[in-house]
Amino acid sequence: MRVKIDASLSYHFAQPADVVLALEAIRAQDQVIVSDQLTRSPTGPLALADGPELMGRRQWTTAVGDVNIRYQALVDVTRGHVNIAGLYVPLRRDLPHDVITYLMPSRYCESDRLAPFAESQFSSGAQGGNQVLEMADWIYHNFEYAPGVSDAMTTATDSFLMRRGVCRDFAHTLISFCRAVGIPARMVSAYAPAITPPDFHAVVEVWLGNAWHLIDPTRLAAEDSLVRIAVGRDAADISFMTIFGAATLVGQSVAVSVVAPA
Repeated sequence: MRVKIDASLSYHFAQPADVVLALEAIRAQDQVIVSDQLTRSPTGPLALADGPELMGRRQWTTAVGDVNIRYQALVDVTRGHVNIAGLYVPLRRDLPHDVITYLMPSRYCESDRLAPFAESQFSSGAQGGNQVLEMADWIYHNFEYAPGVSDAMTTATDSFLMRRGVCRDFAHTLISFCRAVGIPARMVSAYAPAITPPDFHAVVEVWLGNAWHLIDPTRLAAEDSLVRIAVGRDAADISFMTIFGAATLVGQSVAVSVVAPA
């Protein structure tokens, strides 16, 4: 399917600040960029940050005063239906070196603190992909999707105790459960056509059958429609805008839709 993206961010910077942007769609086999453009006004520097392409394209800029950042793209999502049922978990010693990181606790995903619950609740019976689906089902049925109850400091443990949150919190909790039982998991920022109201979305990728597979524990978006932006250990790694300084949000809009190919 072809997905059209138009995202705009407006901020006021009282003092000059360095900014890292992570707004561009990842270039990969399962999502082919037909066209895309990242612009800012007033015109200013945009410099590609070093890093692996499949982790996301990050751009440096400097900002002062009123600044608008806009990203427009057409992306052909080719991954098709995602089904992790029956997929196995590789032995830890067989994991690729760049996957091992996603077994460890991180800033927002304290898998060590949630391990006693995850191990008692999800370690008998289902394994691999079926186990991930069981954990995602538990979160979906036991959490309330509630905007405004969490903030940038909320961790997976906080969300687990509150049983409430938004996509970020659902994702952190599922990642923590997965890591606690030995399944590598990471966080993904994404554009999703079905999100209401339109916004950036956060989902999960799990390493099963020697590949990464998407899963959305909120069930707000179909995995075959997601356009991945960036991946990382948790929300600290995938922020669409990281500001080294201070800024005031003036306005934000994210429009994502499925369109017919030309």
